Amino acid sequence: MSRFRPVLNKHGMTEQQWRILRVLLDEDGLEPRQLCERCLISSPSIAGVLMRMEEAGLIKRERMEHDQRRVKVTVTASTIKLGKSMASTIEREYLELEKLVGVKQLQQVYDALDTLQKNLGRQEKTVN
Repeated sequence: MSRFRPVLNKHGMTEQQWRILRVLLDEDGLEPRQLCERCLISSPSIAGVLMRMEEAGLIKRERMEHDQRRVKVTVTASTIKLGKSMASTIEREYLELEKLVGVKQLQQVYDALDTLQKNLGRQEKTVN
């Protein structure tokens, strides 16, 4: 994260906010529970993060038409521009990291993290 924090800090964004934003830029709105799953952020934590993001004008929360109890989270138009700008900078950092570490080694790290995430997810489901 040390390579990416300066980019996030420059835009006044936390790591959790960036993870949420990155997912929302790829999706056409999600419910908070879906964001928890995709971003690996606990439900109590995401509630506060989403509140601060809404106050900052980064996201909108709207009740779903078919079920008023459910909420859909989407990004604002200005956030789309910000996200695209940040994504290109972060992508350059990933490319630099690939040069330093090597594509094959970096892929092995990603694969190991994916396996760890899946195993932890299975473990959490058996505990709950």
